[in-house]
Amino acid sequence: MKIVVAAFSHETNSFSPVPTTLDRFGVGSGPYFGPAARAASEKIGMPIAAFIRLAEAAGATVVTPVAARCSPSAPVDAAAYETICGAILDAVREGCDAVLLDLHGAMIAEQADDGEGELLGRIRALRPGLPIGVALDFHTNLTAAMVDNATVAVGYRTYPHLDMYETGERAGRLFLDALAGRVRPVMAWGNAPMLPHTLKQDTNDEPMRGLMVLAAAAENEPGILAVTMFAGFPLADTAGAGLSVLVVADGDRARAEAVRDRLLAAAWAVREGLVYRGRPLADSVAEAARLADGPGRGPVLLIDHADNCNSGGTLDSMSVVAEAIRQGLDDVAVAPVCDPDAVAALLAAGVGATVTIDIGGKMACPTLAEQPAPLRLTGTVGAVSDGLLTVTGPVFTGTLVNMGPSVRFDAGGVSLVVTSRRIEPYDLGVFQSLGIEPAERRFLILKSRIQYKPTFVPIARGVVECDGVGVASSDYSLFRFQRLRRPIYPIDDGVEFSPPG
Repeated sequence: MKIVVAAFSHETNSFSPVPTTLDRFGVGSGPYFGPAARAASEKIGMPIAAFIRLAEAAGATVVTPVAARCSPSAPVDAAAYETICGAILDAVREGCDAVLLDLHGAMIAEQADDGEGELLGRIRALRPGLPIGVALDFHTNLTAAMVDNATVAVGYRTYPHLDMYETGERAGRLFLDALAGRVRPVMAWGNAPMLPHTLKQDTNDEPMRGLMVLAAAAENEPGILAVTMFAGFPLADTAGAGLSVLVVADGDRARAEAVRDRLLAAAWAVREGLVYRGRPLADSVAEAARLADGPGRGPVLLIDHADNCNSGGTLDSMSVVAEAIRQGLDDVAVAPVCDPDAVAALLAAGVGATVTIDIGGKMACPTLAEQPAPLRLTGTVGAVSDGLLTVTGPVFTGTLVNMGPSVRFDAGGVSLVVTSRRIEPYDLGVFQSLGIEPAERRFLILKSRIQYKPTFVPIARGVVECDGVGVASSDYSLFRFQRLRRPIYPIDDGVEFSPPG
């Protein structure tokens, strides 16, 4: 038995100006193909690694045509999409007995609003009866094309994402059981007209925690093989954006539909709890200052969530940093600020040089009325790095990431990690690689939303969410949605919903 195993993952922010060309995948030189895809994937904490292990344990020959991951950004460039899809389709065309795909579920390409559904549909058109198993992200915007063109599909249960490898195991085992005839999977899915704010999707907090408990409990019911509740990614401007439920049952579609409807109704009932309501940035920074003077040890975290990499931010908005400086916060470390021009200038100046420079605010954001502005700072080049890190923390464990050439710039009471490439601060190494020990700072400004939590909350005395300027803002009123299905809660008033059954 030959099984094609591949990864193609991108979460698309329709309002991001950051391009998604082929070179943006991987760590700066494009996707991994062939043997390189296998080498880059088999030991990381991702679904593709679980797929490889399970398939080989079942005696299958594994073919890995491509492993392509890119941080969230604008819709995938047409040529990049065709290149990556083409590698998977060529492997299928050469002959195989099954396919296992590590996908995201919220990808938009220039030629396809539903990037995953389009890929799965092309595979089905090429080989109509081919078994296809899929692992999906918690932020999947589920569509009929994804479900109709897969044999089984399973999604993450956690956000922050701590069960990515385990999701691959769940999906892979169920898929292999189906291939062996031990189960007869049928899938039922549906979505509700609601767009949960990403800041309210933490599966450790209510009401999302309770919804995930209900979904996990449903898997213990007779005949139910897998249940996934997807919170969705709200900044992908597509008709499918929002919360959805996918149920896999053993040959009993009616049973799957009943579970689906029950969970959709439960989510709709707590919809108000999934709405984030912000406050003025100055108030948030002032609260951080008060927390730093209170009890406890470690830094206060200021979360610059409107400009986080994992939601498609540019990472060069300086609004939160500027307000922290205005209010006189000291002993502050910031990461990461992506400004390749500033990095080049600081590298040319050299370690120890004193420089006055404009940092950030370089990338225009046409979808925003308020544009990020540069921040002029005078400081010293404190350290430099090549920016290569292997994640040791619990999120994306073992993954190689590339900040590109990077600099620590010390400007009075603020130290900035200035990078050439965008990266989510998954790991303490984002700071430590440039000589900053984050646990010893009074304040940390993190360009993140939720994924920072497993790594940074354990060292912190407090957390404050800061509503800065950026294309990953939680303020839906800032964006002109054009393809999103309407009406939808909480953007529209008077939205009504009854489960499809």
